[in-house]
Amino acid sequence: MKTTRQTLLLLAMLMCCTAAWADHAPRTTALFNTNWRFHAGDAAGAERTDYDDSQWRTIDLPHDFQIEQPWVAPAADERADNSDPGANIRSRLSGRGFKEMGKGWYRKTFVPADSLRGRRILLDFEGIMLTGDVYLNGERVGGTDYGYVGFEVDVSSRIRWGEENVVAVLADTQQPQNSRWYTGGGLFRNVWLVATAADLHFERHPLYIRTRENRYVDITAEFTNHGRERSVQLVCTLTDPTGKTVYADTISHHRNTPSRTVEARIDSIEVAQPQLWDTEHPNLYTATIRLLRPDGSIADEAQAQFGIRTIEFGPEYGLKLNGKKLLLKGYANHHTLGSLGAAAYPRAMEKRIRLMKQFGINHIRTSHNPYSRSFIELCDRYGILVVDELYDKWTRQHTGGRTPWEHHWQYDVTEWVKRDRNSPSVILWSLGNELQQAPNQAYNDWGVTAYKLQRTLLQRYDTTRLVTVAMHPRYRNWETDSLPCDLAMETDIQAYNYRYMYFPGDGRRFPWMTFYQSEASVAAMGENYFAMNLDKVIGLAYWGAIDYLGESQGWPDKGWAQGVFDIALEPKPKAYYMKSMFLPDEPTVHIGVVEKKGDIMWNGVQTGNDGMTDHWNRREGQSLTLVTYTNADEVELVLNGRSLGTRPNPTDAKHRCQIRWEGIAYEPGHIEAIARTNGKVVARHRMETTGEAVRLRITPEPVDDAHPHWTADGSDLLHLRIEAVDRKGRRVPTATPLVRITTDGNARIAAMGNGNMAGDDVSTTADSVHLHNGSALVILRAGTTAGSVIVTATADELKSATLRTATIGK
Repeated sequence: MKTTRQTLLLLAMLMCCTAAWADHAPRTTALFNTNWRFHAGDAAGAERTDYDDSQWRTIDLPHDFQIEQPWVAPAADERADNSDPGANIRSRLSGRGFKEMGKGWYRKTFVPADSLRGRRILLDFEGIMLTGDVYLNGERVGGTDYGYVGFEVDVSSRIRWGEENVVAVLADTQQPQNSRWYTGGGLFRNVWLVATAADLHFERHPLYIRTRENRYVDITAEFTNHGRERSVQLVCTLTDPTGKTVYADTISHHRNTPSRTVEARIDSIEVAQPQLWDTEHPNLYTATIRLLRPDGSIADEAQAQFGIRTIEFGPEYGLKLNGKKLLLKGYANHHTLGSLGAAAYPRAMEKRIRLMKQFGINHIRTSHNPYSRSFIELCDRYGILVVDELYDKWTRQHTGGRTPWEHHWQYDVTEWVKRDRNSPSVILWSLGNELQQAPNQAYNDWGVTAYKLQRTLLQRYDTTRLVTVAMHPRYRNWETDSLPCDLAMETDIQAYNYRYMYFPGDGRRFPWMTFYQSEASVAAMGENYFAMNLDKVIGLAYWGAIDYLGESQGWPDKGWAQGVFDIALEPKPKAYYMKSMFLPDEPTVHIGVVEKKGDIMWNGVQTGNDGMTDHWNRREGQSLTLVTYTNADEVELVLNGRSLGTRPNPTDAKHRCQIRWEGIAYEPGHIEAIARTNGKVVARHRMETTGEAVRLRITPEPVDDAHPHWTADGSDLLHLRIEAVDRKGRRVPTATPLVRITTDGNARIAAMGNGNMAGDDVSTTADSVHLHNGSALVILRAGTTAGSVIVTATADELKSATLRTATIGK
């Protein structure tokens, strides 16, 4: 590190340069999200500048047009045989959430600031679902064939100065078969307007930051120099998690190749007393690189956060983080956000991450596509370990449907890896999922050549992480599952969906293999965790731990309903089973009442969960089966003060952390589970019979304790829990009234849902919602003006509820 005096002199020089260029910042990046015009469906000529869009809706991004569409019930000829009570009622739209496919047009008119003349102007799209085309002033200037990855368009030469310009975007969900799950549709992520110098500037995702030995930092910066000078100075500063500068230096880079785009390296920066990044202490450093002109002024600036940490994989220990064994305790879900659909709101992502951490989750697999950049940054901030996945299957059908996969994978891999490679949360790259179920892979060798090609390109941009593909079945088809498939012999990590029972045998045959259960069935929760050798495996990810739209297992369910959290983010009883496993040092006990037996096969795996609730409003004399989930030594069950016995926590893998109680005769009153360890009470869970619902209650659910307010930035969210309660303030689980929501102030309803996957109110953008299990979730979106917001909930025969809140300025 430079001396303190040198560092201060360098920073003072940069401050002077910045002040001198305040009217012409080296790089401006502005959100381009507000005041778009939207039209559902195709519209001939909508790309033209003279097209009349005055009757279109005005919307702000992010936006998912598909979530606004009505549900499409299966036609009679699409349904299964209803004479069988267990028949699965499916349709061509069951995978896509029973929403019709279609197109949507977006238009935005703007007049560029005159100060941007002579600058390099970029339109940066974080994604368009599922495919998209971008037009500027009637001319197609770019687009995407795989909307999960971003792209930018250089429009410098096409901007019309001093007059209106029109950006038009056509988004297309493609056909039902082009995804196996609900994708949403439209401009579902941010759009940015970026301006840089034209002659000397950084390229897209220009910084590549590596850490070594938990103290050294290496940085590569990619930039383009169209100027006459072959030598360029770069100023590098590093700041620690508190904002303190820990390194500052200037290097000179001389271009000695014909290429105008070059990579400058800054190697072996030693950080004294580094604050390491891990799951409990997600310390983030910031690297800032500035390109200087010969006169010392700043031409461009790039910045990225990173963490100082080491990751290791091996067959003897699975995974080590900073030299210590760590087990992945995770889940794998699709990218959507419940009743919000695919619209990528960072606050909604943050709520989910915080919720899952409370139940012991330390890992998320981004199935089966890149999530938004905001999501990865939140995982950096909260210490979540990510398996970052690019594709489902490597076919045209499964990667957008518009062009063959072979035509766009080179761009997809590059954009994906360069975008996320500096994030400490990302510990493993995954290139695909369950290729064995789509045997028509390119090159006709079960994905081996395609994997090698992608891995080679990936390692051009990142060599610090290993690469895998999730396998299912483990061999080439369902009938021959005796040996690992050809691809499993090539991947760096052996990632098996559900087939954890093959880990021991494959490990003996191939002792170099390191195993990760990339999908685990929630229905087999417990056994598929405890039956693994936890000292040697990497860990697991429970599939669909949060219910989601799409991949319905039968109408009227609108999607996957086998999770341990419902789609409105209410924990089901089994969530506490997961918590008792994943947080063994945090005493837990929770009662679940079995309502129905789960018996659903999906993807060759038993996925059906027992339907369970956790309330004590029943029919008198009803015989009940109860399960107490616990990590204590034993549980005593007490009904209205009368002990029903004490039972030990089983120790075998299949039954550990769950105690079953059959034939419990219901009595009104209360039932309580008392958990003990070493004879001492460590946890309790009590359920009471409630009275009739008399009023509504609104409870705000803050996402971040450190920042409990929501911001008037146009996209921040406030989650509100609406409940029907009795005279004692207890939620009444049997109450299902229609609740009407009104708002007064600069906020609007973004979405509502009640968690009932079989009902029409599982997701709605209307102003009313039926309660389910006595509650519903209302999500408000902030406007752009700070001030008070009043929310009122009303229902017939119930006392209304009012909540006063306020948004604050940016």
